[in-house]
Amino acid sequence: MSKSFFDRAYRTNTQQAVEELYDDWAGTYDRDLTDSGYVTPRRCAAALAGILADRQAPIFDFACGTGMSGAALAEQGFDILDGVDLSDAMLQQADRRGIYRRLRKVQPDEALGIRPGDYAAITAVGAISPGAAPASYVDELLSGLAPGGLLVLSYNDLTLPVPGFLSRLERAIDEGRVRQRFREHGDHILQRGSKSTVYVLEKLERKD
Repeated sequence: MSKSFFDRAYRTNTQQAVEELYDDWAGTYDRDLTDSGYVTPRRCAAALAGILADRQAPIFDFACGTGMSGAALAEQGFDILDGVDLSDAMLQQADRRGIYRRLRKVQPDEALGIRPGDYAAITAVGAISPGAAPASYVDELLSGLAPGGLLVLSYNDLTLPVPGFLSRLERAIDEGRVRQRFREHGDHILQRGSKSTVYVLEKLERKD
């Protein structure tokens, strides 16, 4: 993996810097990650496939990047994929895969424009972390699901200890807004020896 890009990913602290990073990285992103043994997308897709039997259920791929997450979902048989990202260059790479029904760019802090019931599942594979989307997107994505909808996300070991990220999940569980259907800590990027935790959360009916 290109050391400069990887290091930059964890030093960026503004959404503009994130967009610039991934615009610059788009051309070599897939090769850099694949050569380094990036396995989290396949772990996330397998976790969802073990819970969501309907392979025709529409899935919203948040911060889809070049479409590595979408490709992993397609390998599991999911056919209806929509993706968003803030990088035009990454979206161009994703479009070349030919697996997405729709792709569109979103601006930082822009409402995602999805309504509860539009999607059976939302994926955020490595998308919510320092250097990417802020922790507040956990709640933003949950708000786009109807009861029974699934949120699949991953936190790598650099994200888990950062205040605010894990606590968002724990609060949603403690408040009875979601239940945890799956959690697994495992490999993230093999050549770096890094790990990530994959979660699947199910949105629950509000009781108030």
